[in-house]
Amino acid sequence: MKKIIHTALASALLALMLPSSGYAAAPDRTECIAPAKPGGGFDLTCKLIQVSLMETKQIEKPMRITYMPGGVGAVAYNAIAAQRPAEAGTVVAFSGGSLLNLSQGKFGRYSVDDVKWLAAVGTDYGMIAVREDAPWKNLGELMADMKKDPTKVVVGAGASIGSQDWMKTALVAKEAGIDPRKMRYVAFEGGGEVVTALLGNHIQVMSGDLSEMVPHLQGGKLRVLAVMADKLLPDQLASIPTAKEQGFNVEWPIIRGFYLGPKVSDADYQWWQSAFEKMVQTPEFKKQRELRGLFEFNMFGAELDKYVKDQVAAYREQAKSFGLAK
Repeated sequence: MKKIIHTALASALLALMLPSSGYAAAPDRTECIAPAKPGGGFDLTCKLIQVSLMETKQIEKPMRITYMPGGVGAVAYNAIAAQRPAEAGTVVAFSGGSLLNLSQGKFGRYSVDDVKWLAAVGTDYGMIAVREDAPWKNLGELMADMKKDPTKVVVGAGASIGSQDWMKTALVAKEAGIDPRKMRYVAFEGGGEVVTALLGNHIQVMSGDLSEMVPHLQGGKLRVLAVMADKLLPDQLASIPTAKEQGFNVEWPIIRGFYLGPKVSDADYQWWQSAFEKMVQTPEFKKQRELRGLFEFNMFGAELDKYVKDQVAAYREQAKSFGLAK
């Protein structure tokens, strides 16, 4: 009888110690996987939460960032889905580009249903940039030159043909009456490498994400010809014209977010969701987001899961129009 009472008391104490909401406790060790080399958009996305989760006291120990380049997210996606599916402390950064690659079947045997989509914490926009000393002062001038001879201008971006950076340039080229397949296009692994190539004059034009440009705009070495937003951006970015206002009807928002492995428990998932929901409301996070040139886009849990799956379906249709997907 005593044993039963002791067991009952122990169970009751344990129940009191555990969070009543069904959330797990914070993971002992947290890690953010950036699926590229240092310096690009995935690195930026991981650093945003590395700083913000600490500053807002959601975690007590600093989050580790691990770089896992390869296939613009495919290596990381496969590693989490197959080898590390139940790591409660590990989140992986994704972007609109990851979803585009998923839509084209570039992540191997894994589909959009094979991870747990967790949180979107900001959005970025596509842009086209050149060196400050480039001859083109606006998007129209660049497209006019490319139309005359598409092989004369080398465009670089952080992924292969069919990627979102290629799609951005291809959509603008199509609007200008240029066959996108005739463009001279060089693929790199991540935005950091593209910036280096542009600064070194190995390529003449960069197609990428605006947030990757923010640190370089102050230096005066690069110039953004167009941002692919629906309207002019606020504050110091208001001087950058949109593609739309220059006569090219192309918009390309790029959400930035995180997913978890498919076997992470519901309780651990809910802990992360709650931590992110609290974090994005804080002034500390908003400041960090702004510093990285990202704009507000907060979405979590089931709502994000639906958004991601709808987006993948839409990208698949777009890719079909370029003959990139079946």
